[in-house]
Amino acid sequence: MAIAVSQDSLPRKRFRAFAVANLAYTLLVIVWGAYVRATGSGAGCGEHWPLCNGEVLPRPERIQTLIEFAHRSTSGFSLLLVVSGYLWSRKVAAPGSAVRRLAGWSVAAILLEAALGAGLVLLKLVEFDQSAARAVSIALHLVNTLFLVACLTSIAWASSKERLYREPSGFAVPRSRMFRASLAVFALLGVTGAITALGDTLFPASSLAAGMSEDFGSGAHFLVRLRVFHPVIAVAWVMMVFYWSRHLETVELMRSRSGLLLAVIAQFLIGFVNWMLMAPVGLQLLHLLAADLVFVAFWISGLNHETRESRIPA
Repeated sequence: MAIAVSQDSLPRKRFRAFAVANLAYTLLVIVWGAYVRATGSGAGCGEHWPLCNGEVLPRPERIQTLIEFAHRSTSGFSLLLVVSGYLWSRKVAAPGSAVRRLAGWSVAAILLEAALGAGLVLLKLVEFDQSAARAVSIALHLVNTLFLVACLTSIAWASSKERLYREPSGFAVPRSRMFRASLAVFALLGVTGAITALGDTLFPASSLAAGMSEDFGSGAHFLVRLRVFHPVIAVAWVMMVFYWSRHLETVELMRSRSGLLLAVIAQFLIGFVNWMLMAPVGLQLLHLLAADLVFVAFWISGLNHETRESRIPA
């Protein structure tokens, strides 16, 4: 019997390692996507998609082409990884199980991510475009990115629980009202953060004082005037997540609580420094990576809380 369990668990251990690696890789691809925006390289492949300047393997004549092509290549590999994860889940998990269902959702999320990315290029909502349509498309892109990260995080989490290879979890999003309210505010925080980053790229301030003056200027572009909402929502979300952490005070959930609070504090400090230094590209990328890690920690805290409430065995 012991040998049978060992033989059965080995593929699942490998699947779990793959799921964690896939999540980590996806976070890096997301950060590289932000680098494309920050360097104005979104039109590096012209108006062509999925080809780059009409070629499968372009000869980059400028750095923007190399940056955009690298992003498309890494994104394409991410798509292959997610689809591979779904196919793998069909071998290690039962039909209708949480692991297989989550893997299916991740495929839907990354296909939608690719479609949104293609739309940005084909509709020319890249580089120096300052339209409201670009702001809306970036907001949609951000929300779907959170959906993708949530799916991949859930797969990595569920892959460590034997029952979820055989049975559905019974929930998709943790059911706590406080968690869902915090999730909605985090999505809004992410949207305003993406719009703020776009405004910083298109309308860089000459100084911190000048930037603050422009934020409240009646004649400023709407992307500049929207920047003021991000720090306000950030403070509100930090207060909400500290309140949410009170739901994680049991012994079983203390690790989730500590990881979440440390991530939130680090992210808030990075955001403050990023604002003080007027958003240099390197700090923008670090800020985004930290935000993604905060979201992962937050999502896991909700899953762990739901697990304890539902008594799903580890």
